[in-house]
Amino acid sequence: MVKKVPDGKQLLTKNTVITNDTVVKNERVESLISQKPNGKLLGFPLRLGLYNIAKDNPDSLYYAWLERKPNRRENLAKILSNKQVDRLSQSFLVSGLSRFLKKTGEAPVIIDSIKIGTTKNRLQGFYSNQGFFDAKVTAKVDSVGVKRAEITYHVETGKGYIIDSISKRIETPALDSLFVKTQPRSLIKKGEQFNDEKFDAERTRLTTYFRNHGVYDFQVNHVRYDVITSEKDTNIDIVYDIEDRKIKRGDTLVKTPFKIYKISQVNIFTNSPIKKGKYKISDSVVYNNYNIYSIGKLNYKPKAITDAIFIEKGNYFSDNDKTLTSRSLSNLKVFNFPNIEYIEDLSTEDENDLVANIYLIPLKKKNLNASIDFNHSNIQDFGITGNLSLTFRNFFRRAETLEISTRGNIGSSRDLPNPNGTFFNLSEYGADVKLTFPRIFFPFKTTSIIKKEMLPTTQMSFGLTNQKNIGLDKENFTSIINYNWLPKDDTTIRYDLLNIQFVRNLNIDNYFNVYNSSYNRLNDLAQVYDTTGTYLDPSTGNLTNTSAVGFIDAVLNGSIPINNQSSDFNSIRSIGERRKRLIENNLIVSSAFTYNKNTRKGFLDNTFYAIKAKIESAGNLVSLFAKQVPQPESDNGNETLFGIEYAQYVKGEVDLIKHWDLGKKNILAFRTFGGIAIPYGNANSIPFSRSYFAGGSNDNRGWQAYGLGPGSSGGINDFNEANLKLAASVEYRFNIVGKINGGLFVDAGNIWNVFDNVEDKSYTFNGIESLKDIAVGTGIGLRYDFDFFVFRIDFGYKAYNPAKEQSERWFKDINFSKTVLNFGINYPF
Repeated sequence: MVKKVPDGKQLLTKNTVITNDTVVKNERVESLISQKPNGKLLGFPLRLGLYNIAKDNPDSLYYAWLERKPNRRENLAKILSNKQVDRLSQSFLVSGLSRFLKKTGEAPVIIDSIKIGTTKNRLQGFYSNQGFFDAKVTAKVDSVGVKRAEITYHVETGKGYIIDSISKRIETPALDSLFVKTQPRSLIKKGEQFNDEKFDAERTRLTTYFRNHGVYDFQVNHVRYDVITSEKDTNIDIVYDIEDRKIKRGDTLVKTPFKIYKISQVNIFTNSPIKKGKYKISDSVVYNNYNIYSIGKLNYKPKAITDAIFIEKGNYFSDNDKTLTSRSLSNLKVFNFPNIEYIEDLSTEDENDLVANIYLIPLKKKNLNASIDFNHSNIQDFGITGNLSLTFRNFFRRAETLEISTRGNIGSSRDLPNPNGTFFNLSEYGADVKLTFPRIFFPFKTTSIIKKEMLPTTQMSFGLTNQKNIGLDKENFTSIINYNWLPKDDTTIRYDLLNIQFVRNLNIDNYFNVYNSSYNRLNDLAQVYDTTGTYLDPSTGNLTNTSAVGFIDAVLNGSIPINNQSSDFNSIRSIGERRKRLIENNLIVSSAFTYNKNTRKGFLDNTFYAIKAKIESAGNLVSLFAKQVPQPESDNGNETLFGIEYAQYVKGEVDLIKHWDLGKKNILAFRTFGGIAIPYGNANSIPFSRSYFAGGSNDNRGWQAYGLGPGSSGGINDFNEANLKLAASVEYRFNIVGKINGGLFVDAGNIWNVFDNVEDKSYTFNGIESLKDIAVGTGIGLRYDFDFFVFRIDFGYKAYNPAKEQSERWFKDINFSKTVLNFGINYPF
């Protein structure tokens, strides 16, 4: 590794910081070190190795090779020409490979005494900012081999300086009064050690407080501190020093006391960025102390705009009011981001008045959008989705938005039957109508519970979809009324008042072509029990799609005698019941409450948590309606509405994600999920669309989607699903080189049937003992970061397979031939 380290120089192999005889392993401290050793992958300096392989002067070596033998150049020139012989020196074969290796690799980090000095100064400054004003830093370079050395930085902090007293010197009396009111919440306390970060945070806190209480001209640099030390001890005195602001008048700076401003006027310009007076105002209205102006006819109901504004006449100036107003106006989605300015009101005798001018630039009233997306999901390995939408803004002149859209999707899935071998073997198309109100649209007033600063919206949507995915082909009609609001910046709440979904299966005769495993089991049993060949096709000796249903009916009604206590009878009955459940049309009328909290501050924030909790109830409203309108019962003896059995269940789930930033592009990510759906009343099972599945690229990656569970059953169905799910995942993410990242993961979880019509104990959750059915998958992944999305490949393996005998469950499927390959877009959680 020292191949390219010059003589007399040393390769840096390690940095160590020792503070008061204790080795410090702190990312904050490590970031102060100006020279760091070459990066390593699994303990090996891969990029340094690539750099060392590269030739330093490949073109010179090439010309030396040409001259090494007489006539070599002339012989090559006869074939290529002299010009091409020279061009070979810049070819990839001669010098391009070395350039690539140097660019991809990393030059050796040579110990630099100047950078050692820089690091010492940074460390001294860091500890001084923490109150160790007498900190001393030394550095020692120790050889650890030929041309190799490590650096040890020794820090002696001395005693920390303690705040003994706090006083103030504030020149503006009005500011002094505000300071006294907020001082109990100060971040600087007597008896605590000096910490520069707390002083910076206190500057920001004070500035925010002053600016939210009318002090319009106040800035963070107006807060200064005098730190008075003593030669006798390590006690310090702190003095808040806030002078009057300085204004330039002519060539001199004049001190002027800070003013506490009130809002005297609020002017709203609805359709022009141009300030008042530049264009002729042709329409205006005064509404609730707001002056609304328009160039041309005013196209908005005044209340629709003023409800989104928190700057009020007579209130003190406040940055919070300005921020809330900007967010709320943007939330209307009929204007560009607003421009809000304040100017002193010269029309009044009071010098402490401000005029707030709000300039709004309308978005286009009509907008046509077209888009195409490439996507991936647990069902769809690859898909192309196209959307065409037409948006009407300010539809009823109260900032409503109407969106009419159509969409189409074609996709490919390896998990679906594909007798013709076509690549795109699933499709979907549909249309939606969505109307959004920038407020709670409800018969009763809700502002005492959901305040307008929570940016509430109401959405009404209607959609119709036709899809060909799992082979039965479906039509799906949805109608939703929901409310959304933000009680905090990192928290979102959604309440679905009404969610109607009607699912109609269009191709039920294709059932046994789709669910091959069910057909194969049924066909094997028919070979044994259909001794007369009544249901077997004479030409093939197998069941057909139609005769398979007849064979099930014959067994259940006793036409084909099988002991109804036998496993074969139970297997045939189970296949028949599953078929009836999956081909039935579904009517789901539900309400749901969803809570979302995400503490992530930005794309680069890798230490955060996110929690999503949802509770859903279905069938209660439609049950009341069905009792008032008598309908015939279904074949199962259940109530119907419009001839369709309606679903009735309660469902709850919690999803928690936690990320830890370990530094140096290393991240530990954790996720856990729990969900249960309990049928009752008019149902003894959960509709397929509301059930849970396990496996796939965003779940347990040791199994394919729908391939895991339920319980220890072994995933014998084509699409295995159940109504209880537990899952957890942990993933260690690290950088390999450049934009190529890696991941090591362990996934655990399973699905079970509980409180429904499934009785087989290998499928059901039977208390604590069923936790032994939790499957464990593990593996390694590669990711490439394209900045705007991450492409992911995960190689999953079954570490613990609950479908096998106890002695065969652990580590029997970890070999290359049993790799489960998962492709994904972005991280799984």
